[in-house]
Amino acid sequence: MRWIAVGIDLAASETKNTGVAAISEHFEIDHAIVHTDSEIISYVEAKSPILVVIDAPLSLPKQRKSLDERSEHHLRQCDRELLRMGIKFFPITLGPMRQLTKRGMALAKVLREKGYNVFEGYPGGAQDILGIPRKSKGLHFLVQGLRRHHLNVGEWSADELDAVTCAYVGLLYTKNQARLIGDPSEGEMLLPMR
Repeated sequence: MRWIAVGIDLAASETKNTGVAAISEHFEIDHAIVHTDSEIISYVEAKSPILVVIDAPLSLPKQRKSLDERSEHHLRQCDRELLRMGIKFFPITLGPMRQLTKRGMALAKVLREKGYNVFEGYPGGAQDILGIPRKSKGLHFLVQGLRRHHLNVGEWSADELDAVTCAYVGLLYTKNQARLIGDPSEGEMLLPMR
């Protein structure tokens, strides 16, 4: 089977659950819960997808050198575009998001060095665009919404369902039904087309 995309719903810490999912062009889905970076990398390597979509910030605002410095620069161009679309998100400089951003950037670097096309995704934003209720509305509604898009998901964990969403957006991208928003020189985010 040819896996088109792997989605990763990355946790900020290796002690927490990270959901991973792979999708084929025929909508077959594989999914799992992993924890460590090495487990994530092994999963991606086993699936050998065309692209990888990670639910974590993978870049900093252009004017910012690091997450540790104090700065008034909190938003990237892709974040501003989310605001214009009315999509809610947590800024990357918000307390808990800092650790997730650091882990996401490091993981993306490793995967890119291994030759994978890696994109930043945002399942909550994708679900808003696709008319799918987010997990905060109830997992049952998220499952129903994903099934409306021909995704044969079960009553899986929120992490796995968000990973499936990321993988699905990756599949849409290969069909010219998703686009990158933001500034390419700063970092872009992959979202379905409205």
